[in-house]
Amino acid sequence: MLLMATVAQWIEGARLRTFPNAITPVLAGSGAAAGMDGFDPLIALLALVVSLSLIIGVNFANDYSDGIRGTDDSRVGPFRLVGSRSAAPGAVRNAAFACFGIAALAGLGVVALSGQWWMLAIGALCIAGAWFYTGGSKPYGYAGFGEVAVFLFFGLIAVLGTMFVQAGQVSGFGIGAAVGVGALSCAVLVANNLRDIPSDQVSGKRTLAVMLGDRDTRTLYTALALVPFVITVLIGLRNSWVLLGFLALPLLLTPLRAVVRGATGRYLIPAVRDTGFAMLGWGTITGLALAFG
Repeated sequence: MLLMATVAQWIEGARLRTFPNAITPVLAGSGAAAGMDGFDPLIALLALVVSLSLIIGVNFANDYSDGIRGTDDSRVGPFRLVGSRSAAPGAVRNAAFACFGIAALAGLGVVALSGQWWMLAIGALCIAGAWFYTGGSKPYGYAGFGEVAVFLFFGLIAVLGTMFVQAGQVSGFGIGAAVGVGALSCAVLVANNLRDIPSDQVSGKRTLAVMLGDRDTRTLYTALALVPFVITVLIGLRNSWVLLGFLALPLLLTPLRAVVRGATGRYLIPAVRDTGFAMLGWGTITGLALAFG
């Protein structure tokens, strides 16, 4: 039987709600670079292409790998191309590889313009990390290392890498922004994995949430969600404009309430989405404050 997903299904499979995880670090890193008079709009744009291509690629890669393993057969959450039998596994895999190729080309442009050729190795590491999250014979996402990878790739590397290729250096403010973005990006994944604990236990996917259990995962989410605002206070001691980052706090109240009050299953889907929006808000405000404060 020939499986032909519609354009709308492919777009849904790309998981647009995860885009804040890709956009936020580029905004924060570019703002930090601008604060050091190093902002380069073309490099920033290419860095955004890299980040968006990687996150779409990892979403398709996860859809493919989880789908062929049967992990998505009974999972609550976003639409899956392979799990729903809407698209052939090979087509989804090829879409992932195409996105990784776009990321590689845009990344080549970044290093050519910045002259930081050694960062090609960082780019290769990011692509490998995107694929082996759920791909390969021993995916690290099935062994509880997903949050570590998200903090590293969509926090430290994405923010500081964006800053470095523009300004040629990193600052303490940039490191603070990277930690804050990384923590919120991890919180998005923790909320997602909290929702999936029952189905992941059945399928044998040992995420950090499965290992910690329901209660401790909720505590972890709360701690990660509040880390950026500790960063806001610390950076605010030197740059008072960064304190405007607290304007993003109301965006976290609803998902925090849902997690703390014990929401489960599909009732956690809005918490995943809203945590991403809070991250985008905090990162945008912090980036602008670092640029103009």
